[in-house]
Amino acid sequence: MITFRLLILLLAIVFGVTSAVAQSVVPPADAIPRAETGGATTLEDIMARQRGEKVDDDYRSSNTGASNTEALIGQLGTRGVASDSDLYRSLRYGSADITVSSRGPAADVIIQDGGMWWLTFRTGPLRTYGTYILGGMLGLLILFFILRGKIRIEGERTGRRILRFNGFERFGHWLFGGSFLILGATGLITLYGRDFLIPLFGHDGFAMIAQGCKWLHNNIAWAFMLGLLIITVNWIAHNIPNKLDLKWLAAGGGLFTKGSHPPARKFNAGQKLIFWACVILGVSISLSGLSLLFPFEMPMFAKTFVLANATGLPEFIGLNLPEQMSPHEEMQYAQVWHVMVAYGFLAIIFAHIYLGSVGMEGAFDAMSTGKVEEQWAREHHPNWLEEVKDAETQSGATSRAE
Repeated sequence: MITFRLLILLLAIVFGVTSAVAQSVVPPADAIPRAETGGATTLEDIMARQRGEKVDDDYRSSNTGASNTEALIGQLGTRGVASDSDLYRSLRYGSADITVSSRGPAADVIIQDGGMWWLTFRTGPLRTYGTYILGGMLGLLILFFILRGKIRIEGERTGRRILRFNGFERFGHWLFGGSFLILGATGLITLYGRDFLIPLFGHDGFAMIAQGCKWLHNNIAWAFMLGLLIITVNWIAHNIPNKLDLKWLAAGGGLFTKGSHPPARKFNAGQKLIFWACVILGVSISLSGLSLLFPFEMPMFAKTFVLANATGLPEFIGLNLPEQMSPHEEMQYAQVWHVMVAYGFLAIIFAHIYLGSVGMEGAFDAMSTGKVEEQWAREHHPNWLEEVKDAETQSGATSRAE
């Protein structure tokens, strides 16, 4: 019995010493020089990628093995002429000479290697700062309502109603605004849905919701672009800046003080700013959306970057804008820009909805019935009211003359 215990103790000592020696001899994986690994990725490479750091992969991209067609014969078998590592490395870095039956624009892109920066940016800074923008605007509107309250009609109501927007104008507004709200809701679900809907409905339920949102987003976009065209045609002439806008801005639009009614025609300076923001952002978000719908037919960013680089400004500020992109990379840039514009667009529309509904008495009537109380028009658009009355007077005089 004692002999058996001594034998066990002796074996433990031997294996312990051997293990200690082995541990002292074998260096940690991240300390192994890459040359000694035969070009294999080291632990430090893997950890660096997980930390989001850029890893120098020249040792792999320049060592893709034989890339001609003859050398790759049999690569789909379990043991081809080229090793699997050579094959996948050449496919990843685009050096493989491949032949495909379909010659589409992206046929040669077998492994898309540039998607991690997009995923990291989309789920990280883009969503984080976008949330700050939307949350900040909602917070400012709540604070404004607490401090200022609802902007009410101050003078005595006349009971007379003035036509402000005809039926076609209201149709264009609601087509544009309603489609934008649907696009905004489906877009936000796409961005945030995994975090909140999967716990509620599970993966299958979320997949069904996400698919429905994608279908709505792709198809409601056409209504949005039509609405954008209608409001632009209807109102662009009324949104040309003039001297009255400077007086309106100097008075803060009368939004912060009671009894202040700065001059304004059909649209005041604040409404003009919203109009031009809607037109510019609407055109931009439509173009990036079309690029996402038709990435092979409407690539945008490579051509844009060529023009930008020609100015020398990107290089001056340290940017290296790529001028050659695969359709997949085009879609990544288009999607990032699409979301960035959408965040700013949503923040502006939040403010517009607030002032057009609970923030200002009588404002919603303009887009619901098309008519507004005369006193409301006198307080918010006095110059426009004079123009309407002058037109009515001239029309009446003409009728009497006839």
